[in-house]
Amino acid sequence: MKVTLSWIKEYIALDLEPDDIASKLTMAGLEVDAVEDLYAYLQEIVVAKVLEVKKHPDADKLSCCVVDTGSKTPAQIICGAPNVRPGMYSACALPGVTLPGEIKIKKSKLRGEVSEGMLCSGAELRVDTDAAGIMDLPGAPVPGTPLTRALDVSDTVFEIDLTPNRPDCLSVMGVAREVGAFVQPNQKIVRPDVTFPRQRIGGTSIHDHARVDIKDPDLCPRYSAGLLFDVTVGPSPFWLRRRLESVGLTPINNVVDVTNFVMMETGQPLHAFDYDELAQGRIVVQKAGKAMEFTTLDSKVHQLDPDMLLICDGERPVALAGVMGGENSEISVNTTRVMIESACFNPVSIRRTAKRTGIASDASHRFERGVDPDGTVYALQRAMNLIADLSDALIAADIIDACPADPVPLCIELDPDALNIRLGTELTVAEISRILESVEFRIQPSENGNVTVSVPTFRVDVTRPEDLSEEVARLWGYNRINTTYPPVPAKGRPLAPLILTRRSIRGILNGLSFYEAINYNFIAKDFCDRLHLLENDERRNVVQILNPLSDQMSVLRTSLVPGLLENMRKNISQQTDTLHLFEIGKTFFNTDLNALPEEKEMVAGLMTGNRIQPSWYAKKQALDFFDLKGVVEDLLEGLGIDDVNFTRLADADGPYFESGFGAKIHKQGNLGNLGKISRPVLKRFGLKQDAYVFELNLAALMAHMPDQIQSKPLPRYPAISQDVTLIVDRQIPVGDVLGEMKTIAQKEFLVEDTYLFDLFEGSPLAEGKKSLSFRIVYRSENKTLTEKHIRKLHTAISSQLVKTFHADLPE
Repeated sequence: MKVTLSWIKEYIALDLEPDDIASKLTMAGLEVDAVEDLYAYLQEIVVAKVLEVKKHPDADKLSCCVVDTGSKTPAQIICGAPNVRPGMYSACALPGVTLPGEIKIKKSKLRGEVSEGMLCSGAELRVDTDAAGIMDLPGAPVPGTPLTRALDVSDTVFEIDLTPNRPDCLSVMGVAREVGAFVQPNQKIVRPDVTFPRQRIGGTSIHDHARVDIKDPDLCPRYSAGLLFDVTVGPSPFWLRRRLESVGLTPINNVVDVTNFVMMETGQPLHAFDYDELAQGRIVVQKAGKAMEFTTLDSKVHQLDPDMLLICDGERPVALAGVMGGENSEISVNTTRVMIESACFNPVSIRRTAKRTGIASDASHRFERGVDPDGTVYALQRAMNLIADLSDALIAADIIDACPADPVPLCIELDPDALNIRLGTELTVAEISRILESVEFRIQPSENGNVTVSVPTFRVDVTRPEDLSEEVARLWGYNRINTTYPPVPAKGRPLAPLILTRRSIRGILNGLSFYEAINYNFIAKDFCDRLHLLENDERRNVVQILNPLSDQMSVLRTSLVPGLLENMRKNISQQTDTLHLFEIGKTFFNTDLNALPEEKEMVAGLMTGNRIQPSWYAKKQALDFFDLKGVVEDLLEGLGIDDVNFTRLADADGPYFESGFGAKIHKQGNLGNLGKISRPVLKRFGLKQDAYVFELNLAALMAHMPDQIQSKPLPRYPAISQDVTLIVDRQIPVGDVLGEMKTIAQKEFLVEDTYLFDLFEGSPLAEGKKSLSFRIVYRSENKTLTEKHIRKLHTAISSQLVKTFHADLPE
């Protein structure tokens, strides 16, 4: 919203600097984004004295002028104005100056003669409408003086960022009302008189020519109309054009410009119809009733829905109510009779129509937020007076004011004590009354010490005592309210275990060089087929979205894997081929059409690319299954979960894993799974590079996390290790052997740790066999062990393993 200082002064007497006004408006809740000098461009235009004028040697209508611009040497300027003469003072734009309309002045040649600037007319500088000749300045101003000083012109433009709840300030009068509230003493705005002059009133009544019917009063509670005869459509006078241009509007003609001027002045949008284009002289306010096409003033065709509100004549639509008029009834140079509309429409209806049609007009911007239902008649009379003056028209006697239900004044009972408690102030009833009355609220004291506040109809945002408290606070001054803080106990509440677990997982995976991905809960419906899920897989129990944003976000996810695969595809498309990603998020399973879905929070990760990037000291090494397994082991260890088993996953349980490359993670129940994504699944996601993923159930992890961390002293004596190599059948999982070794270790207190350090298959081993080499670490808490101390125990452990797994020892 733009307003000028000179326009504000039309309604209140004001003696404040622009910066002070901007500061006070901002503190009152009307944030001023910019303060600009309306005539800043005239600072670069200087006064020039014409010293000599001679005819251009090669052009009959041009003159070569020597002018004094205040510089050391006179300048030659080629001029085509008929009124240029020696001794006159005019406005001069020198090279480098930009005139209104983005016209940049440069030193140039005209018909062989050098021109070092431009002598300007008033129209070119937008200070008057005279374009017949250059400006003839009165008196004898000093050459080189800025034109703003020579003409003594100044004005300030305020650009205000209004919140949607303040439609009353979408007008110059509304802003002036706010300014008047913080000057001392407070001032009320003085509105222009709108009484029709007798000499302008015609001999017939509008009721003899026009009629208004409101068929949808819920969408149009009030519709006022006036009629003018003998209208002469033409250009607007300079003062009107300048007013509109100063706030960013483009002048069109005297009739349309008046409607825009009054809208900016009062905040009430108006529309002018060519009365002769209205069939039967009727205005009917009604819904479209059916789908149809309508051409608006900008010559665009719009598809209308049946519930959109229209302004119709006796036969057809002539305007989109509150949004834009129709091309079929617009004002033209041939218009002689004009009907003016001033109405109040339902904000929700106008917003819906504006959004569906894609039309954002100044009128819809105001109607969407709410206009003053009592302001329609004043704005109508103001516009009719101005049009009658500017177009030498006659006003039809009377006006039409269709109002099916009179607006009910809103009265709010305000408790001053409650207001002071709410704001932390000690304002008296008199002070509260003065503050509210400064913006045209009416106060009536009550017997119980409260006050009854009558809310002006233009304040559609004030409906309850809390709103009045806000009014008092902003007008009294937010900066005058003492800052207080609520009592906060020193002891904070511990975070929920779920939040702490998420934080721990993030920290561990970040330490393992993983980046967190955050994806939408919505995914494409075909993800089940892309993952090759079986028909009876519970992950096919998806929740359908009734109004999805797109077909790629049509169901709630039952797995985090598709999102991570999409992340991988997007990163690879950006030439990032090595990725470590994880996500913590919820999955949703449909249990019943009439019940909320079952939610399971999961942790998933993805690895792809290289373990080691190529460099001068190492060759490129691709990631494999065991890199991902190591990450999962480190994650579980970091969470304090031990004795976890990894077993081969059946193909039916991991349909998107490559056969033989899927593992189940379990400890007294299933924790999740991990594996290598199969080639067909990769292809369906547009991927060619190997990918390894894991997915863990967060609730299952939390069930096995220890409540407390136990510590143990550092060992006092060194450890000793012995190796054992077993040749076993290829189908025996390494985890089973390690499990047996851990069982033995629990019985034998000297065994501290066991782990696999080598695996071998192939010649000279027999087919179907593999060699597993384990290291057993021994340590005593009481003495230093030697090989002699553990020889018998190590032999017993080896024999137990050979017996249990029908293993052979190497020769």
